[in-house]
Amino acid sequence: MGTEVSTAGQDTKIGQSMAETDAVLEVSNLKKYFPVTKGIILRKTVGQVQAVDDVTFTVRRGQTFALAGESGCGKTTTSRVLLRLEDATAGEVLFRGKDILNADKDLVKEYRRSVQAVFQDPYSSLEPRMRVGSIISEPLMATGALPKKEIRVRVEEVLAQVGLSPDAANRFPHEFSGGQRQRIALARSLASSPDLILLDEPVSALDVSIRAQILNLLKDLQDQLGVAYLLVAHDLATVRHMCHSIAVMYLGRLVETGSGEEVFGNPLHPYTKALLSAALPSHPRIQRAEIELPGEVPSPLNPPKGCRFHPRCPVAVMPQCAESLPELENHGGSHAVACHLARSA
Repeated sequence: MGTEVSTAGQDTKIGQSMAETDAVLEVSNLKKYFPVTKGIILRKTVGQVQAVDDVTFTVRRGQTFALAGESGCGKTTTSRVLLRLEDATAGEVLFRGKDILNADKDLVKEYRRSVQAVFQDPYSSLEPRMRVGSIISEPLMATGALPKKEIRVRVEEVLAQVGLSPDAANRFPHEFSGGQRQRIALARSLASSPDLILLDEPVSALDVSIRAQILNLLKDLQDQLGVAYLLVAHDLATVRHMCHSIAVMYLGRLVETGSGEEVFGNPLHPYTKALLSAALPSHPRIQRAEIELPGEVPSPLNPPKGCRFHPRCPVAVMPQCAESLPELENHGGSHAVACHLARSA
């Protein structure tokens, strides 16, 4: 874990002095709508799926920002837009002050080198016909981050960083366990010395006994390298262990944001409270009543009028809950919530 890290792959055009700003990624009013069409020959747009609607947050250097919520809330679509796998409908994404949604070819190449990803399933995210060394070196080859003669040394460095021996480079993914494969995926993401790694449910496909090892490894690497993480997760136990800041999403919108201490210590939105009541407690002796939400998550094609959570909200007693859409409002520190009830309290 103490292996010295090569900086040859660091971005030079995008990078700003860390004295200027500690914001790695700034997302402002991001929207992603998918058109719904009807007809075969004369196709007509009949609606839009509002997968991501007016999302704003900042990821800072050396910290973990978590997007949390149920499946279908829009967090994965947000990550796909940030990885430039989907085009945004509206909004702005700045990486070190540079607009990456309207970037030229050179800037996109440098952005891809500086932002890497670790995906949920270590069994499908690694090419089974490639040796581990080739898998890890692939992003270096694609972006030209290092001269060819230095690539093998870099591969050995990142393997050591994630707790694997150098001879792992000569083996195939099927020769490793699930936890080891996720270490390989993490080594691949570290190879180009990124500033930000997007973690999409990084431990949900692993055995419970292995999850803590991977999470602790991620935290150790963050402490050593100063890398920022954008964690996409539905498991609040994982989020609590990892995050410095958190945003809770529901039906494409942020309903509560703040530091981990603020949100977990004093949840203000009824949806956040329901999620926390269903999560495993931090200690077996902690007892709490589970909040059961009625009904199903509404369709993002036709979201409810007013607060999108109000049809399932156990405390939606105010008329404006069904009439007007609440905006995020500050409640001290970095803590903000989009709830009419919290506003009136």
